[in-house]
Amino acid sequence: MSQRPDLRQRRAVLEHEWSRWVPRLSVAGARPGGSAALRHEVTESWARSLSSVDPGRDSAPVTDGSSVHQRWTSSPLYRPVSGLAGELRSIAEDAGFVTAVTDESGTILWTCGGPTMRRRAERVNFAPGGRWDEQAMGTNALSLALRTGRPSSVFSAEHLVSALHGWVCYCAPVHGRDGRVIGVLDLSTTWDRSHPLAMSTVRTLVSTIEARLTTEVARPGRLRLTCLGSEQVAREGRPLPLRPRQLEILTLLALEPGGFSPERLRAALYGDRPVTSSTFKAEISHLRRALDGAISPRHYALTAPVSCDAADVLRALEQGDTDTALLRYGGPLLPRSQAPGIEEWRTRLEVAVREAVLASTRPEHALRYGERAPYDAEVHEHALRLLGPKDTRRAIAAGRLTAALRD
Repeated sequence: MSQRPDLRQRRAVLEHEWSRWVPRLSVAGARPGGSAALRHEVTESWARSLSSVDPGRDSAPVTDGSSVHQRWTSSPLYRPVSGLAGELRSIAEDAGFVTAVTDESGTILWTCGGPTMRRRAERVNFAPGGRWDEQAMGTNALSLALRTGRPSSVFSAEHLVSALHGWVCYCAPVHGRDGRVIGVLDLSTTWDRSHPLAMSTVRTLVSTIEARLTTEVARPGRLRLTCLGSEQVAREGRPLPLRPRQLEILTLLALEPGGFSPERLRAALYGDRPVTSSTFKAEISHLRRALDGAISPRHYALTAPVSCDAADVLRALEQGDTDTALLRYGGPLLPRSQAPGIEEWRTRLEVAVREAVLASTRPEHALRYGERAPYDAEVHEHALRLLGPKDTRRAIAAGRLTAALRD
C-alpha cells in the first residue's frame, strides 16, 4: 500500500502550483505586501482540502437553500447585522465589494452588494445557502477564519478552487457572548480591486457587531402579522393599530427580507400614481415608530423578526409541505389592497398554493382548497379523480363542481 505524502512533499506540489500564477499576478503587484511565497496556513489548508475538494469545481455546494431564510432570521447575528445593513450596503456598493455573513458552519446566510458584483458572486454560489467551509470549498478566507478563529485574507491563486483565482476575500470571525465563533463577516471583490484598508474595515465592523451582541437587551415583543384573508398585526397577542398603507409596507418587508430601495418600495406601493416624496417618507417614519425603530434607513428592511402567515405559506411550499401551506393559507393577501406590489404577491401566492394542490395526490388537499375556491372547477375535478368510488366525500366534490359549472 502506498504511503500518504508527507507535508513537505505536499508543500512542494502546492508551491509549484502557486508559482504558475505568480508571474501573471506580479504584473498587478502580486499579493498585497509584495510576497509571492505561499503562506504556511494556506499550505496546511490546501493539504487538508485536497482529499475532499476538487480544485476544478466551479461553485460552492448548496445544502439548505429552502431553509436559509429561517436560519438567518433565527440567528443571533440577525439583529446586529440588520442594524448595520445600511452601512454594510454602502461600503459594498461604493467600494465594489460583496458583503457576506455566515453561520458557524460556513453556510452563507446573508449578502449585499452592487448588482454587478453580486451576479459574479452568484456564479460561484457566493450567496445565501452556499457552503464555504474547508471541507466543501477548500482554502478560502471564510474557511480559514472559521478554523483559526482569527481574521484572514486569501488572495487570488491562494484559493484552492481555481474558479476563485480572480477574487480576494477579507474575513473576520464573529464571537458570541460566550466567546464561541458564531459566524464570519466577509468582504470580497476581484483581486485587482484589493485594498489595504479592507481588512481593518472588516475588523471594525465585526467589533461593532460583537459589541451589539454583548449589550443587546431583551428583544421587544415579537410581532405577528396576519395578512391572508384578513388584516391584523399583534404584539404579544395585543393588536397593534396600523393604517392600511403601513400594513402594506410591513407586509412587503416581511415577504422580502432582503429589503427594498426607496424607489422600488415606492413603486410597489403607489405604482404610477403621483405621490410626493414627503408623503412616502412620512408613511415609513410612522411605521418605523410603531415598530420601535425596526426598519433600516436608506435601504428599507426589517431589523427585528416578524412572523407572517404569508411567509409561513411560502416556506411550507418550498419544503414541499402542502398540509402546512393550506393550514396557513387563510385567503387572498390583503384582499382590500390595490398596491401593485401587494397585487403581485397576492397572485404569486394564489398560483403557488393552487399548483401545489393540483400536483398533490391527496384528495384532502383539493377538498380543503375547494372550500376557498368554490368556482374553481379544475380543483373540484381533481378532487373527484383522487377520491375512490366509495368515498363519501365524492358528494362534496361533485356538488361543488356542479355549482361551479352552472355559474
